[in-house]
Amino acid sequence: MKDALGSVESVVVFGAASDIAGETARLLTSRGARDVVLAARKPERLEPLAAELRGEWGASVRTIEFDADAFDTHDAVVADAFRDRDVDLVLLAFGVLGDQTVAERDGQAAIGIVQTNFVGAVSLLVPIAERMRAQGHGTIAVLSSVAGERGRASNFVYGSSKAGLDVFCQGLGDRLHGTGVTVTVVRPGFVMSKMTAGLSPRPFSASTPEVAEAIVAAIRSGRETVWAPPMLRWVMSGLRHLPRSVFRRLDL
Repeated sequence: MKDALGSVESVVVFGAASDIAGETARLLTSRGARDVVLAARKPERLEPLAAELRGEWGASVRTIEFDADAFDTHDAVVADAFRDRDVDLVLLAFGVLGDQTVAERDGQAAIGIVQTNFVGAVSLLVPIAERMRAQGHGTIAVLSSVAGERGRASNFVYGSSKAGLDVFCQGLGDRLHGTGVTVTVVRPGFVMSKMTAGLSPRPFSASTPEVAEAIVAAIRSGRETVWAPPMLRWVMSGLRHLPRSVFRRLDL
């Protein structure tokens, strides 16, 4: 359960090898999380992070294998992550950016992006939601993206996968309302991380520590939507309502 200050004590992170996931796990552990499960496709790569969380803050940390595209394993992975105790927070932080120039011409490449970012997340979220509904409390935090706010010629394949995830999570949050379970949708803009290495930063870019701070603050306050950085809420509100004839001329 959350403590009196709203800090979580037990955390499961899917996609824990990502930069945002790592920073969020560090921040949560530094603020009281003591039971941590880190899940990724290659769990051996999580050992340096696990050792840091154990050594710096004395957390109990377990690493497990998780593949977003292995749908038939997701029920078992969730059961393992929730093994023998309740979970205060589940963070979904996995995803692929893909190559838009390839994906818009290669159907299999496009399917791969959508499969990981949307279908893989949905496959995982359903059993997670059932576990949390049964325990009667907890937060599910999911990394969406401002790219899902409106289709852009430069990244519509990735953006569409995040748009689907965003809508699914909004509906899931409404379905879980009143059960003690909250779904928090996180909408970062351009984040300077391994995922965007080699790309030029965009206006209103954020660092991984900034996104992690936004996630933890939203969890503590119970907010269901968080923008990182916060200014993007107003920027995207304006862009969302631009006439299409104007929007398509913007260099976005």
